[in-house]
Amino acid sequence: MSSAIAGLLTAVLTALASSATILLLYPILKRYALAKPNARSSHLTPTPQGAGIAVIAAVVAATAIGAGVHAFPTGATLPLTIIVTAALAMAGVGAIDDIRPLPIVPRLLLQAVIVAAVIYSLPKELRIVPVVPWSLERLILLLGGLWFVNLVNFMDGIDWMTAAEVIPLTATFALLGAAHALPAYGAFLALALGGAVLGFAFFNRPIARVFLGDVGSLPIGLILGWLLVLLAANGHLAGAILMPLYYLADATFTLLRRLIRSERVWQAHRTHFYQLATERGFSVREIVARVFLLNLFLCALASATVFVPAVLSQTLALLAGSGAVAVLLFAFARGKPAARGRGEAA
Repeated sequence: MSSAIAGLLTAVLTALASSATILLLYPILKRYALAKPNARSSHLTPTPQGAGIAVIAAVVAATAIGAGVHAFPTGATLPLTIIVTAALAMAGVGAIDDIRPLPIVPRLLLQAVIVAAVIYSLPKELRIVPVVPWSLERLILLLGGLWFVNLVNFMDGIDWMTAAEVIPLTATFALLGAAHALPAYGAFLALALGGAVLGFAFFNRPIARVFLGDVGSLPIGLILGWLLVLLAANGHLAGAILMPLYYLADATFTLLRRLIRSERVWQAHRTHFYQLATERGFSVREIVARVFLLNLFLCALASATVFVPAVLSQTLALLAGSGAVAVLLFAFARGKPAARGRGEAA
């Protein structure tokens, strides 16, 4: 069986497994895990959350089967085992937070311990920016990993948003794996994650029947962050920056804006750019369609930096990606002309 067919089969089977598990869990989630609308919510009625259980379970099952079926290079089983175990631990933290929200300090400490374990497990010779001292680079990876886990959670605020992020990224990871820019086991895990999220997306389409919950968004952030580190460590830092650039920009600028305003950044809010867009004339489908198309563009730019690794091409790609992200953020913040007109008239 060719690697392309095997990869497609992995994604399809994982999508089916995720969907089937959601169907099985749905009556339980509807009864015991309703997400009630709060200051951060875009939904108006209580909606079951916790479908992330199905997504992560499908990824774990696919990884366990894949490790036995695929002829991964020697030493691939250990990093896969570590990241999947860490994802399960992060899902546990998310599940606790879904059921009974944890205070900010213990929540961050638990997340930090899991991220630190993943960083500690990386090969000592793995470097991203060799001119930076090893210990400082690992500290940056720890803080960056902790932020990435949480920003994926923060950005999971409207229907289909996580699918609009994860599916383009995981498909690109698979492509880059075929080009040997990413280890084969990383590309396989990306396919499994992408398939599982695709299976979830059917139930999360607007208006969503079910949400991921922290049990899904936190481990998804961990896995994506790990894949980006692998890509950057293979000499493709520009690509690793470009692929999640919209998420990074929206979440980071929103955090900085709230810090400047002396807001309690750990409390629920609706001030992300994509959330502002829902209040300024954009429908949910219009927002996620724009984010999805932007992510396709960013992933295409990232791929270009891998296949044409010249400094000039990387610089131009970063400029083009940053400009495209800035345009969309501005459009979301400004809103549709008709909505602006209504606001000025009021």
